[in-house]
Amino acid sequence: MIWLLLAFALLLLLGGFEMFLVLALPALGLKEAFYPNLPDAALVQKVIGGINHSTLLAIPFFILAAHLMGAGRIANQLTGLMRGFLGHTRGGMGHTTIGASMAFGSVSGSAPATVAAMGRMVYPQMRETGFSERFGLGLLVASAETALLIPPSITLIIYGWITGTSIAQLFAGGLAVGLFLGLAFAAMVTVEARRRGLQGGARTPWSERLAMLWEAKWALGMPLIILGGIYTGLFTPTEAAAVSVVYAIFVEMVIFRELDFRKLVAVTEESAVATAVIFVLLAMGGLLSFFVTLAQVPGTITDFLEAADADVVLFLLVVNLCFLIAGMFIDPNSALLILVPPLFPVAQAFGVDPVHFGMIVTLNICIGMITPPFGLDIFVASSTLDRPVLSIIRGVWPFVAINIVVLLIVTYVPEISLFVPNLIFN
Repeated sequence: MIWLLLAFALLLLLGGFEMFLVLALPALGLKEAFYPNLPDAALVQKVIGGINHSTLLAIPFFILAAHLMGAGRIANQLTGLMRGFLGHTRGGMGHTTIGASMAFGSVSGSAPATVAAMGRMVYPQMRETGFSERFGLGLLVASAETALLIPPSITLIIYGWITGTSIAQLFAGGLAVGLFLGLAFAAMVTVEARRRGLQGGARTPWSERLAMLWEAKWALGMPLIILGGIYTGLFTPTEAAAVSVVYAIFVEMVIFRELDFRKLVAVTEESAVATAVIFVLLAMGGLLSFFVTLAQVPGTITDFLEAADADVVLFLLVVNLCFLIAGMFIDPNSALLILVPPLFPVAQAFGVDPVHFGMIVTLNICIGMITPPFGLDIFVASSTLDRPVLSIIRGVWPFVAINIVVLLIVTYVPEISLFVPNLIFN
């Protein structure tokens, strides 16, 4: 049965069908072929009930907050602040790009939104300070991946919804892994800067840095409210998402006056479309997951691995290969919805911590976002900067390689993922 499911889905994918049909039609085909007595009303209940979950309310809120900040001044302030603190280092504009992407990711939770917001601000400055087009484009696209790890990550919210893992603990793990990935990129920037003989800019005096910090207080208030509220128990992640929208509207409309009512409506419409796309995928993915469970696919995988005398090391390697291949051809949310339901129970059977498994999955999703032929962030960067897709693809390969190195380290050193959650919650 599993092979029929995979073959049908692959056929639809190669046929150019929309992703929600690639998820839904195999499920409906399984129903007709193997479960004809299952009432149609039960399927409708699975579709609606699958997305009728309070945790998922965080997604539209964080998407709207990200669009509001991208249209306003918060993104500019975060970039300026990072340049004030990092611009004097060797290859300073590269480090600024990483820091600014991580900072914007901490208030948006979206890699494409980070690429769009950062692209026009940091890429021209990287070129002006001596970085090549290839390296600059690759760094811009790769740095945005940290938004999928740094809280409040929409990817981690979806993973937590699928698996029932604590969102707060996933956010804590993502903070550590996101910083680790950012440091790996920073090492690449330093090596590239030395190779090209690049220097940093003038060191910003501490008096100016403190002035920048004060000026950016409203921008910095967002991650402080989100993370501080979650980890002090003041908000749930969903409530923190709602607060972030109210805060973004207040800051951009009242404090900065960057948004008027007409622009607010336009940004809200844009966010609604992005939210609808995700929730249609979630609904269809929930239906597919129901049939995956009904067909006892996780048990089949476990039995196969036991028959092959596989251990946890081999299982995690197979997981990484599955996600790396899937990431080349389908969008990240679809990869989560297709692969996590059958693989997560097997991971539990092998004793893999749910938070650790979430970090492995999310790092794979990060790689998929920048991997040809269908890496979403590549096309966002191409559209934002009006650069050829092939130019960006040439620039991402060194970052794909460093991503894989980081992925392997995180996969087989679970303490990196679990240190912060254990520190906070144990």
